[in-house]
Amino acid sequence: MRSVRVRLDAGGQEGEVHPMYDLLANAEFIERATALQWSFTDEAQAMLHYVEGDAEAFRAATAKTAEVIETEIAPAGEDAFYAFIKGEATERLNELFEAIVAVTAMPIPPVEYHTDGTVSFTIVGPGEEIQTAIAAVPEPVAVSVEEVGGMHAVPGLAETVLTSRQREALDAALELGYYDVPRTATHEDVATALGCAPSTAAEHLRKAESNVLRNVLLR
Repeated sequence: MRSVRVRLDAGGQEGEVHPMYDLLANAEFIERATALQWSFTDEAQAMLHYVEGDAEAFRAATAKTAEVIETEIAPAGEDAFYAFIKGEATERLNELFEAIVAVTAMPIPPVEYHTDGTVSFTIVGPGEEIQTAIAAVPEPVAVSVEEVGGMHAVPGLAETVLTSRQREALDAALELGYYDVPRTATHEDVATALGCAPSTAAEHLRKAESNVLRNVLLR
């Protein structure tokens, strides 16, 4: 089984694939956009995005986009928001999606939009299936392979090797400043936040750090 990081490039024709692709990749009021989940049928599409930028400008732009049926926006911090977009699928987008789902290889979210108009994401599956999907991607979209690895390269997979207590320890350590430079918290501070002995907190952190590093570096 392989994990392949690919980048799709519509060569400036993002709007021909779908107007929302053009908007998310190229709009001046969007600093960063990521597709978190999606659902497709032959007639419609629904996508959940995390966006950093101007929410009102985004709402106005989608309201003017004929292919968009419904937009819901929820705040996600300062100058950031979640956007649920339901819209009509274009013929080009259906062709692109069909090329990917026609085989047993599967795309893994998130899909990252880049300021040069490209998008990147990870595909997981048998190597020959991934090659078949890449070869079937229709024009005007070109595909380049950025990285090939094993399952350790799958986004978010490292989190699955952490126990809930190890995750709590890492969250507390980050919030308290244990990983700041210079360090502004100690094992004792983390232990107080967790309600355990300092030695126990140190053990949770050591094991969590080891698991995360192994999954990031040993690909």
